[in-house]
Amino acid sequence: MNTGDQKKAKDIMNTEVITVSPDTSVEELGRLFIEKNISGAPVVDREGGLYGIVTENDLISKERRFHIPTIIRIFDAIIPLKSDAEVEKEIRKMAATTVGDICTRDVVTVDEETSLNDIATIMTEKKIHLLPVLREGRLTGIIGKKDVIRAIAGESKG
Repeated sequence: MNTGDQKKAKDIMNTEVITVSPDTSVEELGRLFIEKNISGAPVVDREGGLYGIVTENDLISKERRFHIPTIIRIFDAIIPLKSDAEVEKEIRKMAATTVGDICTRDVVTVDEETSLNDIATIMTEKKIHLLPVLREGRLTGIIGKKDVIRAIAGESKG
């Protein structure tokens, strides 16, 4: 096992990854988060490829109110505050029934050799709380904020 700053993703990741599919219902997802005491999960397609990631924030934002007006008026000019695409995305998320509707598709990942320092930097700069770990494009583990804190504190996984 590596020590200190030499730790890598493979040393701190959880290998028993709870995943969901794009077809998982939003209700099932909520129950899974509660039952397994997790804050998010990778979304995998039928072939086992990484499709996206879904978190408590995605679930909560599905329930938020749609804010109107989305335009302001200045000197008889109407200025949209959100693009049509943003408004459409917001409406789609609120009407979502499956994980595929609410998950983030543009997933930041690391590989097994990514250093602890790099992982901490990515999480901080990109405001990410869960990082899927890939080996040759396949999901092999996941790292959460608590895993990073444990590694920094010198605790072993467990």
